[in-house]
Amino acid sequence: MPYESIYRPDLFEGQVIVVTGGGSGIGRCTAHELAHLGAHVAIVGRAEDKLRRVREEIESDGGSVSAHVADIRDEYAVIEVVESVLADRGRIDGLVNNAGGQYRAPLKTITTKGFDAVVRTNLTGGFIVMREIYNRWMVDNGGTIVNMIADIWHGWPHFSHSAASRGGMFTLTECAATEWAESGVRVNTVAPGSIASSGLDTYDAKDTEFIQNDVTPGIPLQRFGTESEVSAAIVFLLSPAASFITGSCIRVDGGAPNARRGWWELQPVRNNQLYDGFHRSSSPAVLAEVAADRP
Repeated sequence: MPYESIYRPDLFEGQVIVVTGGGSGIGRCTAHELAHLGAHVAIVGRAEDKLRRVREEIESDGGSVSAHVADIRDEYAVIEVVESVLADRGRIDGLVNNAGGQYRAPLKTITTKGFDAVVRTNLTGGFIVMREIYNRWMVDNGGTIVNMIADIWHGWPHFSHSAASRGGMFTLTECAATEWAESGVRVNTVAPGSIASSGLDTYDAKDTEFIQNDVTPGIPLQRFGTESEVSAAIVFLLSPAASFITGSCIRVDGGAPNARRGWWELQPVRNNQLYDGFHRSSSPAVLAEVAADRP
């Protein structure tokens, strides 16, 4: 059973697209969809075992993929990856700047080291990857960049370090979209809200109840999103259909930022069917427990 993408199978035939954080979650799903659509996907991440698994999956499905172990916070490691992809494939048409992470903590408890680590991963590392791919290929050949941010609108309590870094990536994207337009490079963001991906299982046990019980009641569509729903937005922005879109953001969040408590009581949802085209997806363990407890 192949990936059930809504896009035509040859959409990215002959193209090379780099996906950072490609070893799990949204990055893994996006890499699968892009490979299904004909691209050679260069997945980048820190964990060799995760990258190997995704590479084997994509190859088993008949896709073209290469795996590159690197920490995007290390500019020399990033340069090595970019040069390797260019030497092997001769081009880089797209970048999905997906690598990132955070942990849940009150602002007053976040250490300087912890704050720096999140900003370095979510903002500085993404900047390094963008800059090196632009300077080494896209400045003369054009291309498309999609930077992943998050549901940061109106603040993100208990995730302030991530909110700060994602907000920085949002405005960095707007800057790059203007400066790099002369090269024919489009730069946009996708802002996922609460997505049922493997990233949910990386949070501490103390956050389990919050994830299971306190997230979806505040979302107008009353559910978690799927990795496929985020990947579809990324693919659209990479595609020719978005050729007049740059410096913009697509929210994939079920309307969460629009739910103003006290002004409107959220209602049960009818007629909304989730889209899950990823043939290898699996529910995060923390959400599987909730499903098992339901009658």
